Amino acid sequence: MSSRYPFTAIVGMEDLRLALLLNAVSPAVGGVLVRGEKGTAKSTAVRALAGLLPPLAAVQGCRFGCDPAAPDPQCPDGPHGPDAPAAERPTRLVELPVGVSEDRIVGSLDLERALAEGVKAYEPGLLAAAHRGVLYIDEVNLLGDHLVDLLLDAAAMGRSYVEREGVSVRHAARFLLVGTMNPEEGELRPQLLDRFGLTVEIAATRDPELRAEVVRRRLAYDADPEGFAARWTEEERDLAERIVAAQELLPRVRLGDGALRQITATCAAFEVDGLRADIVMARTAVALAAWAGRTTVLAEDVRTAAKLALPHRRRRNPFDAPGLDEDTLEQALQQSAGEDPDGSDQPDGPDGPDGPDGPEDDGPGGGGGGGGQDAPSDGPAAADGPAAPEQPAGERPAPEQQQSRSGESAPAPAAAAAPPYRTRLYQVPGTGEGAPGRRSRARTDTGGHTVRAARPSGALQRLHLAATITAAAPHQLARGRDGRALKLRRDDFRQQVREGREANLVLFVVDASGSMAARQRMSAVKGAVLSLLMDAYQRRDKVGMITFRGSEAVLALPPTSSVEVGAARLEQLPTGGRTPLAAGLLRAHETLRLERLRDPRRRALLVVVTDGRATGRAGGGAAPLVEARRAARLLAAQGTAAIVVDCEHGPVRLGLAAELAGHLAGTAVRLDELAADSMTDLVRSIRKEAA
Repeated sequence: MSSRYPFTAIVGMEDLRLALLLNAVSPAVGGVLVRGEKGTAKSTAVRALAGLLPPLAAVQGCRFGCDPAAPDPQCPDGPHGPDAPAAERPTRLVELPVGVSEDRIVGSLDLERALAEGVKAYEPGLLAAAHRGVLYIDEVNLLGDHLVDLLLDAAAMGRSYVEREGVSVRHAARFLLVGTMNPEEGELRPQLLDRFGLTVEIAATRDPELRAEVVRRRLAYDADPEGFAARWTEEERDLAERIVAAQELLPRVRLGDGALRQITATCAAFEVDGLRADIVMARTAVALAAWAGRTTVLAEDVRTAAKLALPHRRRRNPFDAPGLDEDTLEQALQQSAGEDPDGSDQPDGPDGPDGPDGPEDDGPGGGGGGGGQDAPSDGPAAADGPAAPEQPAGERPAPEQQQSRSGESAPAPAAAAAPPYRTRLYQVPGTGEGAPGRRSRARTDTGGHTVRAARPSGALQRLHLAATITAAAPHQLARGRDGRALKLRRDDFRQQVREGREANLVLFVVDASGSMAARQRMSAVKGAVLSLLMDAYQRRDKVGMITFRGSEAVLALPPTSSVEVGAARLEQLPTGGRTPLAAGLLRAHETLRLERLRDPRRRALLVVVTDGRATGRAGGGAAPLVEARRAARLLAAQGTAAIVVDCEHGPVRLGLAAELAGHLAGTAVRLDELAADSMTDLVRSIRKEAA
């Protein structure tokens, strides 16, 4: 008896259960992406689904699970004849670990044996194991983009390819794809989101009764898994039979022209890119009709399909949250058709017992939704002056900013960020070995270009054919070569050393003191940081944010892959008070030290956004500027790549930000030079003057 947690015992989460069941009925829908906070039973639901799927007949001894009734003609273990022995096995659930390699996914090919012996020695990967089953990717947003691309390509084409230096292997790979992710840990790119058929947002219910029922069932399951599963046997059997019935009915479901017009009109109304959304909606609507026991697609099927297939396709920039406007949806449906998309109020086939929203008999408890301006001197006079609010010449403070009794400025209401723009590319010097990305140079096993050849230290991964032949050629006579084929030995093989791009940690240190509090100025600063955040998103970086004002520096955003959270924290950033620049730099030093322990291969880029003023001490007895420069030299000593965005404005400029960049051994960039277009305009003006 199975001890897995029963699917029908899951409390609430109707949208998630429905999306999973629709993909079980019709894998052509394209899989499910489950987005939700931690601890919401995302993984439990996916694993429970696999136990509902019917068993499969597979060719005995075939490592790729070929169907004996229709074996894959390109199966590496084939060909399989019509009388090949078969055996029944349960539908597999294959889980993809976060640290998985490309070879583990697609399989590994022994190039040494292939070239030296002419033998295709292929070891199947996880895609082969998932054929005709369920492929589950937990934390899909933490996988490398090239791996996600590879998985989605295989899911779309139903076939996996392994290509190594002219030696190729291909096999069938059709599976139900399910990915789960916590948006707090970073988003998927819109291009990758679009490749998932359906998406579901889930959150823990706030209903105390439902939460109590979830806990009650979980404790009962943990105490006696076998007994708990036995109590749900009948519900599980009924649901499994309904899945089979819907699969058999699916080919007979008719998608009328009226329903199709509603689908295309809805996609057009939401301005989704491409036509994949239309196709996915059509397949989902057909699966909904089959699930309800009907042979005709109704308007309600189209509406439900839109709610599952369109939200993740609405994102226009990295900071847009997936979602769907209900009013726009209803308007699109009403404008494209009448009450019924096919001109009738009754379906052609019998209604299912529960309607298109999924089973209502999933067991009891199911339900619920789921300062003063510094002189450039380092002497004591710079620190002992009156504690007046900082304000550069030519700027007025925000009207809301008021002086407190203690002399500190009360935080001003947050200024809105200026619109983001495309920034120049800033890189970490040297060559790293970090995670694949699009910022700094790095040695890489994926992508990039070949820079040289080297002897492999382990298994041969990427053959450098020319270097291998060059190494083997002088020895052919001594090895007794008597034909056209080369005689190769282990020492002859050379593999490619490739260089591409890596992702970095971009740590922002943002001055939020009184000298930055003029509304127009802070708006420009926020726009600049937002632009850099968007650039970090596009280059696959992790981001973190430290803000300093008053008497302290705060780690407002611990390093994360979620730039959306960074944008949200930036939007609410308060300003006012003194400028504890040294405290901000020291907090950055400590944050980077801890991150090097967690991820030693990821190099950091420090972005300090400030006018260079310092009026607040970090705890020592030295003047604020002396402390700040000492902290900057500490960061430089540990080799931190740094950029200082100079926010100084007005007719009087002290040049303190540029001096800070010198102590950081970094680069100073004026705020108005941050945009990529500003560099282009500068080059054009120089060329025009030269002409």
